[in-house]
Amino acid sequence: MKIVIDARFTRTDHHDGISRYGASLIAATAKVADVSMLISDTRQLALLPDVPYTLINSPLSPLELFVARRINPLGADVVVCPMQTMGSWGRKYGLVLTLHDLIYYEHPAPPGFLPAAVRVLWRLYHKAFWPQRVLLNRADTVATISRTTEALMAKYRLTKRPVRIISNAPQPAQEPRDPAAGADHSLVYMGSFMPYKNVETMVAGMSELPDFTLHLLSRITAERRAELEIMVPPGATVVFHNGVTDDEYAVLLMRATALVSLSRAEGYGLPLVEAMALGTPVIASDIPIFREVGGDAATYVDPASPAEFAAAVQKLRDDAHWQQVSRRSVARAQEFSWDESAQQLVDVAHDIMARRSR
Repeated sequence: MKIVIDARFTRTDHHDGISRYGASLIAATAKVADVSMLISDTRQLALLPDVPYTLINSPLSPLELFVARRINPLGADVVVCPMQTMGSWGRKYGLVLTLHDLIYYEHPAPPGFLPAAVRVLWRLYHKAFWPQRVLLNRADTVATISRTTEALMAKYRLTKRPVRIISNAPQPAQEPRDPAAGADHSLVYMGSFMPYKNVETMVAGMSELPDFTLHLLSRITAERRAELEIMVPPGATVVFHNGVTDDEYAVLLMRATALVSLSRAEGYGLPLVEAMALGTPVIASDIPIFREVGGDAATYVDPASPAEFAAAVQKLRDDAHWQQVSRRSVARAQEFSWDESAQQLVDVAHDIMARRSR
């Protein structure tokens, strides 16, 4: 069985969520199946595993409508796309399309890196569910990364196709921290600064945590940084890193009291699992997807309450409690692995081949 995975959503300088998901899935699946990948820019190879690849058009190109003409000659049994927008006209292979979340139906502001014309279409697309149904029903199977999104897809009847879970997971081969070594009075946030991410609540909550430092790690525009800087309470310490390397991220996590994410909506919340895998406690907004990911290891707070966020941090001052949460976090993270995700993908591919042969 030959599987081709679409890696054209991989970034060229640093991973975002979709980029890391696709690259990690390719690396894990290549260990157990015949895998090659599609790219649209050779610079993407720096962030991708060493597997065979084919260079084709960008997924944002008008040529995407006819991309099957480029893929059919590759002889793929199944093609897996980590998004739902892949062209499918004239395909001769099984197709898996992926829907990570339904965030943008509730929060329709598009990511800023998209071209202006695409941002306009993005907003129009999320005004109704029928365009999503049209896209998803072109697949043999629709994948998603969480039970939470799977339930929402069923609620809104987004597809007639089988829906299967191909999970997200933390990066492997990192040793968790020693709980007995304690933690700095620091808090880490890894994520974008889009409005639904609700960074404002954690910034406001720092008014009650004058001896803590909040590290905002991701890249940020000058305009958005200025908006948040004027919200920083007097006496509070908030550091804008404007991007960090994976190694810098790990170092900050290994010393932090907690990772914080007070997002109002998420598709998964990978930073939660990344932090827990290292033994760093998590404080998260009380939303279904974070409950699914964090289980009983995370602390959940009202995302509208800076005081509740600050109180959760204060509880972690107790060293015995912090160590207990740290150990519980590692155990929870071990329930997720890319090897398991790869097996889920292979099982989906076998199922598609069986159905297509009938």
